[in-house]
Amino acid sequence: MTRLRPATVLLYVLGALVLVYTLFPFYWAVVSSLKPGASLFRIDYWPSGLDFENYRAVFATQPFGRNMLNSVIVAASTVAASLGLSVFAAYALGRIQFRGRSVLLYTILGTSMFPQVAVLSGLFELISALGLYNNWFGLTFAYMIFTLPFTVWVLTTFMRALPREIEDAALIDGAGPLVLVCRILLPLLAPALVTTGLLAFIAAWNEFLFALTFTLTNQARTVPVAIALISGTSQYELPWGQIMAASVIVTVPLIVLALVFQRRIVSGLTAGALSD
Repeated sequence: MTRLRPATVLLYVLGALVLVYTLFPFYWAVVSSLKPGASLFRIDYWPSGLDFENYRAVFATQPFGRNMLNSVIVAASTVAASLGLSVFAAYALGRIQFRGRSVLLYTILGTSMFPQVAVLSGLFELISALGLYNNWFGLTFAYMIFTLPFTVWVLTTFMRALPREIEDAALIDGAGPLVLVCRILLPLLAPALVTTGLLAFIAAWNEFLFALTFTLTNQARTVPVAIALISGTSQYELPWGQIMAASVIVTVPLIVLALVFQRRIVSGLTAGALSD
C-alpha cells in the first residue's frame, strides 16, 4: 500500500479547507432559503424539509423574472460587444508593429484601475445626454468600461502566442485582414474567447453600482439591484428567506455556465499560462 507523504497530506487538507471556505456560503444560502418564517434564525447545518415558499414569494412580490431577463440581455450584449471589439483590437496590438503600441496597451489596462465611483458622475451625464438612461443600451455602454480593457488585454496575450506561420500562410494565399481575423485566427482563439467571455459575463451579471445609478424602474433593473430592493415592514424585519432564495437563483446560472464550459475554460487558462 502506497503511503502518502506529509507534504501531499498537507496539500489535500489545505485544498479541502479552501473548498469548504468557498462553497459553504452558497450552501448556507441554499439551506436558509428552504426555511420558513422564524426557523430561518435557527442554526441547522442540514435542511429539515424542502419549503419552496421563499422562492415562490420572490417572483410573487416583484417582477423578478423581468429582472432576470434584463440581466441576461445586458450581460450577454456586454460580452458580445466587448469580445467583438477586443478581437480586432487584440489583432492590432498583438500582431502589428507600430510606434506606441506598448503605451497604448498599458493605457487600456490603466483605464480598468479607476474605481467605478470615480467615473460615475461623468458617465451619468454622458448616458443622460445620449438618451440611454433606464434602458439596456445604457447599462451595456457603462459595463464596457470595465469589461473591454480586460478582454482586450487578455486576448492580446493570446493573440501574441499564436504561431506567426499561420498568419504568413494566409497572407500568401491572398487573405485580407478581415478574413485573416474572422476565419483563421478566431477559431484558434475559441478557448480564450470562452474564458474571457465567461469572466466578463460574471462581472456584468454581478455589477451593482452602475445598475443602481442608471436604472429607475423594473423595465431595465437587473437582479443585483432587485435583490437590494427587497424590503420588509421595517429595517429589522427584512425577508431574509426571500433574499437568500433570490441569491441562489441568480448564482445557479453562473454555476451552470462554468460546468458547461469547464473544458474550454481550463484549456484557455492553460494556454494563457503557457503564452509568452
